[in-house]
Amino acid sequence: MSYLVTIGLEVHAQVNTDTKMFCACRTSFGDDPNTNTCPVCLGYPGALPTLNQRAIEKTLLTGLALGCGSPEFSRWDRKNYFYPDMPKNYQTTQMDFPLCLGGGVPLFEDCYPTDARKKIKNPDKIVRLNRIHLEEDVAKSTHLATTSLIDFNRAGTPLMEIVTEPDLESAEEAFAYLRSLQLILHECNTSDADLEKGNLRCDVNISLRKNESDPLGEKVELKNLNSFSAIRRSIHYEIARQTEELDAGIPQIQSTRRWNDELGETQMMRTKEDAHDYRYFPCPDLLPIATAPLLEKVKPLVPEPRLDKISRFETDFKLNKNSAAELSASKATADLFEELAASSPKPQKLANFILNTYLGSLNQAGFTIETSPISEEKFKQVAQLTSSDTLSTGQATEILAELFENPDQEVEKIVDQKGFKPTSAGDLEALVDAAIAENPAEVEAVKAGNEKLLNFLTGKVMRIAPTKPNPKAVTDLLRAKLL
Repeated sequence: MSYLVTIGLEVHAQVNTDTKMFCACRTSFGDDPNTNTCPVCLGYPGALPTLNQRAIEKTLLTGLALGCGSPEFSRWDRKNYFYPDMPKNYQTTQMDFPLCLGGGVPLFEDCYPTDARKKIKNPDKIVRLNRIHLEEDVAKSTHLATTSLIDFNRAGTPLMEIVTEPDLESAEEAFAYLRSLQLILHECNTSDADLEKGNLRCDVNISLRKNESDPLGEKVELKNLNSFSAIRRSIHYEIARQTEELDAGIPQIQSTRRWNDELGETQMMRTKEDAHDYRYFPCPDLLPIATAPLLEKVKPLVPEPRLDKISRFETDFKLNKNSAAELSASKATADLFEELAASSPKPQKLANFILNTYLGSLNQAGFTIETSPISEEKFKQVAQLTSSDTLSTGQATEILAELFENPDQEVEKIVDQKGFKPTSAGDLEALVDAAIAENPAEVEAVKAGNEKLLNFLTGKVMRIAPTKPNPKAVTDLLRAKLL
């Protein structure tokens, strides 16, 4: 029997601040265990918390970017539970008055799994949000064969919990939601949102029912999901598991299950607690905060919505939709393109150069745009030479490789050394005319329709040229003269 699938996500995103949520300890990744701690984040009796205003501002900024509203006052609560990763036996969080309410996350087409993009069931879908609240992260536990280790460096790191409404219907939509949210968090610069580093984590709630009119089925929560592929595979497995049990007449119970990536299956952890089991009550050590002044402060920082940017790139720069989408997927890439496109006669060619040649070269050399050793000014020179057809794509790639090895080199010097110095229009035309005169049979074949021989003639020009002109410019000139 087929069932209707309902999925809700709870995403925990660490806020990228320098210090923790309620103390001055440094936030970091990869430091020696238990070196960034103090009495507050270790839960010593009598140690009092102090609010991190920057974390609050970044959470409100995220909310504005996602179309959330905010209550007039936001309050802190204590969530009580007995786990080794929270020595106070409570977590300072928000229950009744979170910082952000409502809003939604658009599912970008290019954020779906590649194999699912041609059959998107609900194009332009926006997943509604229930809330975004701010809390403190817990410590990191490492379980060995007979012992467990605990590292409190992460304890107290500001953590946004972004909770959806039960709007998702498939593993592919869940995948697209997380990718889309990740892009928005990066654009806002409010979270590094890196699953591998653990600063983006996700719990998945899944329930099945027979008919639209039926109440939602019992919710099963999936934990221990640390990659996009694991999230997708775990949802597929859990839907199949619940379907099989429901078909066999086995009712589902509200529970929490762990994803075992090695076995490719979910495993029971515990029956799920309800909110009242955590005995929430207002935190006596922290006053409520007024949100209005902070919202006014961060409003100017709200980035342009990605869908608006894609549309603007298509309209203003005449880019195709794929290029506009790829450029807008990274703030650094989009900003670089816009700066160069303002003076580029061929914005689409510039976009192709950035997306294919530059990003490809960066990736091969082990860099990103943010970590590139090539100065912005030198990259602009290479991009301008390529956009004007002075350099071919292959020649530009060679120059970039030289600059990765030695960023202090001058672009003009590399161009001269490699023989890529521009050939004047008159000299290039003379070379083309010479090649045409020396190869009459091939010229007649081209005129008769055999355009493949243009490559032969281009090779002849390249061999007699004192420098190495752009092969494409040579071919274009041959085509203009012969066809």
